[in-house]
Amino acid sequence: MPTLLTQILWLFVLAIPIACVAWTVTHEEVFREPREWCQRRSVQGKTIWTRKFFYLFTCEYCFSHYVTIGFLIFTGYKLLIDDWRGYILAGFALVWIANVYMSLFGLIRVSMKAEGLEAKIEEKKLEAIEPEK
Repeated sequence: MPTLLTQILWLFVLAIPIACVAWTVTHEEVFREPREWCQRRSVQGKTIWTRKFFYLFTCEYCFSHYVTIGFLIFTGYKLLIDDWRGYILAGFALVWIANVYMSLFGLIRVSMKAEGLEAKIEEKKLEAIEPEK
């Protein structure tokens, strides 16, 4: 069993690609068409199972659980306990940290977009003033 420090380091590092994959699939333009299709299916599905299944691909929190399971299988990472319980602890801890990362990224991104819009507004104001000179 790795040391506690090594496990914690793995926790914070492994959450980065989990957050990256979950955010990319649920927010970025490259997956827009499949995400919109899943959104339609999550609303129009005939059964609750169909609606819930397709909803998973539109919610970063929900999707991060499945990405985490994939990463746990891929890496074999366990947290604190060296049996199946370590996988359960690792799974929930990774989901939580990954979602903190995604929330921070979302806040930063919104802030950057707001600054960009403010800069464009200022440019338009300057352009409107310059012809008057």
